[in-house]
Amino acid sequence: MLAENTIMHIAAKGDEERKGAFFSKGIPPGVTIQWAEAGDTLASVEADAYFDLLFDNNFLPANEFITGKPVFVSAVTCTAKEIGHPNYIRLNGWSGFLERPVIEVAAMHDAIKPAAENILQAFGWQYTWAPDEPGMIAARVISMIINEAYFGLADGISTREEIDIAMKLGTNYPYGPFEWAAKIGVENIYFLLKKLQKQYGDRYQPSGLLEQEVLNNGVTA
Repeated sequence: MLAENTIMHIAAKGDEERKGAFFSKGIPPGVTIQWAEAGDTLASVEADAYFDLLFDNNFLPANEFITGKPVFVSAVTCTAKEIGHPNYIRLNGWSGFLERPVIEVAAMHDAIKPAAENILQAFGWQYTWAPDEPGMIAARVISMIINEAYFGLADGISTREEIDIAMKLGTNYPYGPFEWAAKIGVENIYFLLKKLQKQYGDRYQPSGLLEQEVLNNGVTA
């Protein structure tokens, strides 16, 4: 039973890293969180909104949430249109992105946006609506930066460590491109680039070195 002062109940699931990032943004009074681990289901939980921060890892899983309530999913590579459920709102749950001061969100239809905004505003989170495109904005840009760094490494212009240092000192980035790749996961970068290449052309073609690293990690390209 919820406390009497509860104004909003949220059901969420994710691993420990994403749980930490989620709670680091702050949970205001009156908002309660029911947290589930990977493999658990939230389908039977009554809530005002749902957060599935492991969604992108599953590559378009079956619809778990039979509800008209807002469902926020970590869906960086696939679009809301591809997901196909009008109450689903995409956000970037990649490592290092959820805790950013402003989160990007995207939706298939405008009709769900007011309900989604009510949830985000109740949390006190800053947000911006991004186009419903693969990578939205930040992930798309960072993936291209990482890809160019791999091209440069393959050409022998410098080492991973020196490229990271140069980018942090020269651009004031919080991470170098190879540090970012390790934090996000090279397979996530690779699959986003392949999706963008298919949709927009070869300017998004992944570096051969990046692809080989993904294959070496045992991921099927």
